[in-house]
Amino acid sequence: MVIVLKPHASKQRIEELVYEIENEGLTVERVVGSDFTILGLVGDTSTINIDRMKVNEIVHKVMRIQEPFKRANRLFHPKSSVIKVGDREFGGGKIGVIAGPCSVESEEQIVTIAKKVKAAGATFLRGGAFKPRTSPYSFQGLGYEGLELLRIAREETGLPIVSEILSENMVDRFVRDVDIIQVGARNMQNFMLLKELGKTRNPILLKRGLSATIEEWLMSAEYIMSEGNTNIILCERGIRTFEKYTRNTLDISAVPAIKRMSHLPVIVDPSHATGMGWMVMPMARAAVAADADGIMIEVHNDPEHALSDGNQSITPEEFNELMNSLRIISGAVGRRI
Repeated sequence: MVIVLKPHASKQRIEELVYEIENEGLTVERVVGSDFTILGLVGDTSTINIDRMKVNEIVHKVMRIQEPFKRANRLFHPKSSVIKVGDREFGGGKIGVIAGPCSVESEEQIVTIAKKVKAAGATFLRGGAFKPRTSPYSFQGLGYEGLELLRIAREETGLPIVSEILSENMVDRFVRDVDIIQVGARNMQNFMLLKELGKTRNPILLKRGLSATIEEWLMSAEYIMSEGNTNIILCERGIRTFEKYTRNTLDISAVPAIKRMSHLPVIVDPSHATGMGWMVMPMARAAVAADADGIMIEVHNDPEHALSDGNQSITPEEFNELMNSLRIISGAVGRRI
């Protein structure tokens, strides 16, 4: 339930109303805007007498949130959220650009790529230290050694790092070493992991599950938010459909849909969505044109010999070309790279 208060409601009357609501066993979260203050009620709101609430002298409007996700709902938080990572952000007027290899392979590899993507305009460095692969015989990543190499690349370039976490017992280490903790598609409904990440305050990049609906995706965000962490960036990375030509089917329509339903920023990963390097550039352009708050691109200095997902990676030179085109497109939609 959302209660919109009248402009200029006194602080004392607001506190009295909040106290009354909390006595019903509900949690009240406030959103203070330039014109209105909004009270978001979380819990069993069936105990609230809506008619009585509507006649309260400071109440402008009372609305029930029909969707099961509450904190992630735009009704709950009408203004689009901006997730800050140091001096960079997702959800503002500037588009965040995450780039780097699927897997960290060596210090030379990750540092070289980090320097090249930064020179082209990337604002974040991605790299997998732990790789949940379909086959147990495929390269599984360098593990914690990979995190150390990412830290070296961050020191060399100043780029904040993004890397994927696999389980609850990794949370403390990732909180210490990683700037944005990525929850991969396979873990989107690992609710124990989501709840543990909700107890942190690190930005969380939550990828859409392989066959997840938009509502299921937002409910996973709700799990994190229910524990207190509201620093969530959603990532559309393609879903499984009957079409087998591409690795997945990139759901570009999810971008405007999320922006209508939720206040959380949403980015697009065209690399995992298509599985084909030659498709990455046009799909990244489409994502920016659709008003995505960022993109996530796999870049490798030698895709043919990459230890994982070389087929969907582009070279640093191609990434530079992509960034030049995205600067033009972002300007056309009132954003900037």
